[in-house]
Amino acid sequence: MGFFIGQSARIAIQEESRIPMKPFHIMAKPHGPICNLNCTYCYYLEKENLYLGGGREYRMADDVLEAYIRQYIQSQPSQFVSFAWQGGEPTLLGVAFFERVVELQKKYADGKTIENAFQTNGTLLDDAWGEFLARHKFLIGLSVDGPEEIHDAYRLDKGGKPTFARVMRGLGILKKHGVEFNTLTVIHRKNSYRPHEVYRFLKEIGSKYLQFIPVVEQVAAQPDVNGLRLMKPFSRQESHVSEWSVEPLQFGRFLQQVFDDWLIQDVGRIFVQLFDVALESWYGVPQQLCVFAPTCGGALVVEHNGDVYSCDHFVYPDNRLGNILSKTLGNLVNSPQQTRFGHAKEAGLPSDCHQCDVRFACNGECPKHRFLETGSGEPGLNYLCAGYKHFFHHIDPYMRFMANELRQDRAPARVMEWARARRHTAASLAVRQSRQSLSVR
Repeated sequence: MGFFIGQSARIAIQEESRIPMKPFHIMAKPHGPICNLNCTYCYYLEKENLYLGGGREYRMADDVLEAYIRQYIQSQPSQFVSFAWQGGEPTLLGVAFFERVVELQKKYADGKTIENAFQTNGTLLDDAWGEFLARHKFLIGLSVDGPEEIHDAYRLDKGGKPTFARVMRGLGILKKHGVEFNTLTVIHRKNSYRPHEVYRFLKEIGSKYLQFIPVVEQVAAQPDVNGLRLMKPFSRQESHVSEWSVEPLQFGRFLQQVFDDWLIQDVGRIFVQLFDVALESWYGVPQQLCVFAPTCGGALVVEHNGDVYSCDHFVYPDNRLGNILSKTLGNLVNSPQQTRFGHAKEAGLPSDCHQCDVRFACNGECPKHRFLETGSGEPGLNYLCAGYKHFFHHIDPYMRFMANELRQDRAPARVMEWARARRHTAASLAVRQSRQSLSVR
């Protein structure tokens, strides 16, 4: 095995062999919350408080790393196993750490195909990183919030200095070495009002795969016993929504305006994660993105010390499932605690959601954001509800068209021509109505 397995882990492995394997996803935090940046809206930096005085540095030790890689590969039923490395900032660990990752993946692959995705702020990328990432075909997610002024509004380093120029230098490294990348853009209070600029910029820098992630945080009036100020979902503490959080309806308007730009010229050429997932909903297949699925619980986190939590947004003591050095991933994922966590998403939907005409596309979105009350005072309404309703109602005719094209074995990109014709007809009708109104006068 390469390392000592204690008696409790041996028992867990025997138990796991009797549990049917189901696919799940792990977000690995090999450097915990440690980062070289100090982004205003980052919800993970303060997780350092959970491990203060723990006696181990914030770096995944080799025994934990090997246990994680072995267990994750062995617990996946598919022949394709995708690893996701996040942080904090994983590049702080250095190339040698990830050379060890690849070595261990080869050791335990057992004929399976291994893929790696790596989320980074890009500021520390150099030629050594570029060569390594290209050689091992890592998919890179690059965090960038838009053009310089927009990006630097919240994405600053520990000294409060802007980071845009360093991110662009890192992007240059990826392009130089031919590393495949996508972009992750946090949608916050400021850039949500500049959708056209953000979308145009992301295209200009060569991004073909775009992720838009809304930032919504509740700030507690007082830190909890662990020193955490960003509030745990469903907490009853006194709090307020942070000043950097995106406003609900404005998030929907941002998505709508990006969609309209994309619809006219970029369908089939630029891929926006949220639009792809919406098409899954209209086409009638299970949503691949956990926030829109009816239930959750299949996207977990492993921390630098081997602790496993229910979800990236629920890294709190109450949601710690156990540690991979004493229990296997399969047992933790299939535990009653995690099963309850996953089913609570659907069970907690308020009656307004059950009656909503876009529930099939939203399913109440992420439980982290469900801290509002409905008009009748029922808890559990999603903070972003108004925005999603606005967006999903707007895209409905186009999604219906694309879903029908798929069913007929035709390219969904035909929607561009249809949308242009539809808008031309609407514009012509408006002109005729205006002329008729003038003639009546």
